[in-house]
Amino acid sequence: MTGSNIRARLAADPELGAGNVLPKLFEHGADPDGPGAAFDTPVDGYPAWQQLSLGQLRERVAARAAWWHAHGIGPRDPVAIHVSDAADCLLNFLALAWLGAIPALMNTYLPGDIAAEYIRRLRGVALVTDPEHRDRLAGLDLGLALHADAAAVGTADPAAAPAPYRHHPDDPIAITHSSGTTRMPAAVVHSNASLFAATRLFRLTAPRARGAERILSALPAAHAAGISALNMALCLRSDLLLLSTQNDGPAVVRAIERWRPSGVLGFAATWAQLARQDLTAHDLDSVSLWFNTGDCAHEPHIRRLVAAGSRETVTREGVRRTPGSSFVDGLGSTEMGHSAFHITHTTATSRYGRCVGVPHGFADVALLDTATGEQVPVGEVGQLGLKAPTLAPGYWNDSAATYRNRLRGYYLTGDLMYRDEEGYYFHVDRAVDAVDLGGGEWLYTAMSEERILARCPDVHDCTVVSAEVGGRVVTDVLLALHADADPGPDRTPAVRAALTDAAAATLRRVVLISEADLITGPTGKVRKFLMRQRHRAETAGV
Repeated sequence: MTGSNIRARLAADPELGAGNVLPKLFEHGADPDGPGAAFDTPVDGYPAWQQLSLGQLRERVAARAAWWHAHGIGPRDPVAIHVSDAADCLLNFLALAWLGAIPALMNTYLPGDIAAEYIRRLRGVALVTDPEHRDRLAGLDLGLALHADAAAVGTADPAAAPAPYRHHPDDPIAITHSSGTTRMPAAVVHSNASLFAATRLFRLTAPRARGAERILSALPAAHAAGISALNMALCLRSDLLLLSTQNDGPAVVRAIERWRPSGVLGFAATWAQLARQDLTAHDLDSVSLWFNTGDCAHEPHIRRLVAAGSRETVTREGVRRTPGSSFVDGLGSTEMGHSAFHITHTTATSRYGRCVGVPHGFADVALLDTATGEQVPVGEVGQLGLKAPTLAPGYWNDSAATYRNRLRGYYLTGDLMYRDEEGYYFHVDRAVDAVDLGGGEWLYTAMSEERILARCPDVHDCTVVSAEVGGRVVTDVLLALHADADPGPDRTPAVRAALTDAAAATLRRVVLISEADLITGPTGKVRKFLMRQRHRAETAGV
């Protein structure tokens, strides 16, 4: 059966969702010898980097489903997955979903004390770990009846697996967590329908996009985006390699050279890492598409990436492969389930300034004045409200958080944005990071950082730190330079010129920091509040 035929059958199946893609593929006649998934680590005797066929993938998942079933795991049982390898994470996700259980995927980089508290709050029945994470959790009370070894879970007989659970659209099929950049990670529950809605609505009903033939995912496997990447590739019948690391730029570049993908998926932190590399020294010609989700990406990073790779373009002589790639940017979050916006950049585009493009057709977006609940006019900043079938139903074991962020039927994402006359949306900051300067003026830290990066090409990353001193707001700007940049010149004039007049009036100093001084969270995102806390402590009384 051709890929387009199987996509049509999948699209017509109302029971298909994020928790049952694998069994549904076989139900609708997918070729067992077709593409399954490849991992960067060995899987049950299969070597790393070797793509498992769909049939081999099903067998490895069935073995794990049989093991969990034999140990009493069944429908609605929450099971935490805390492992390093993408293979251990996603094979156990597929196996637990096979049983109707609720896998709770945990980021591999969570510190032990936070991971233990998170597990306790889940009130789950079981946990699977590898040696690294068992050691990290050693001696901590987890309140679990079963603590499984990831190496043992794949040893059961696949034939002993029960028939796959039949999912309802509203069934919970996974718990993933927020990035935890400001607090204990929030446990977000996803339904069979919500985490598959974007794939159903515009991936299955259109021809497979150029760049989706052979995909490398540098997304965290334990994130909702990692689940979606796997399901999308399976449904599109694309080749897929899932990496276990995202915060190592050189490793991702090496993987691209080795795997030769046509498309690369990642978060903004991954693009920042890649942009630090001399991409001209590497063979990236296979890449025609970079796809970003989560935080919107920075202009300098996008420009470096679209200058690499190559893509097919239509010329008078026909379709030709030309230098330069495309970068699809957007804005999403764990709770949003999928990017709500999209914009495509090439070497010829110039709409930047944290422009996230226009909403997807499934997204009903509004920029709201949270004091009144009314929409703000064009050009004014409001908080993003979203209605969409992709939205997560809520937070696991936390109904207060589930309802706290709802206003007039919209989910409040915590993002501050404005819309221009042409209908394009621009992200200026997170609401928790914006600083009220009084008199109707605001310091938007994310937009300030974007302006500085665009103005100062030798700056790799920057963090804006504001505090109230003597009754007025003062701002320090922390700059991390590219490795070949000269640290000698005073960059204060350039930084001041990049800021708005109101923000520039608060500038106190510009400080050079090293890459090692950047504090990042589990997904590689800079933990601004910790950067600010540390800097304020270091400069107290200055």
